[in-house]
Amino acid sequence: MASPIFHMCRADEWQAALAAGRYEGSSQDQADGFIHFSTAAQLPESAAKHRAGQTGLLLLTVDAPACGDALRWEASRGGQLFPHLYGPLLPAAVIRVDPLPLGADGRHVMPAHVSEGN
Repeated sequence: MASPIFHMCRADEWQAALAAGRYEGSSQDQADGFIHFSTAAQLPESAAKHRAGQTGLLLLTVDAPACGDALRWEASRGGQLFPHLYGPLLPAAVIRVDPLPLGADGRHVMPAHVSEGN
């Protein structure tokens, strides 16, 4: 199995997505025209840059192949390739959902499976 990809969202956004049967992304994703994802290695910097200080977040662990052809790897920050989904994320592609709390240092605490690369 390919390595999973990760997306951070507000808990209320994910609950609405489950009710609707699809996740259309955050307001920023919608403005950009795709849903932003990160690899495990990219996730801590993405959280610090785009979600600094935010509480009430969830981390979605997603099976990249389950996203199909709508998932594209594109150059972004520092020329790194980031996964971008050009379409809705279906809940069936989500492997797990974890809370993404803030640590005492004000940075998000990543679940163990992220640092393990699983």
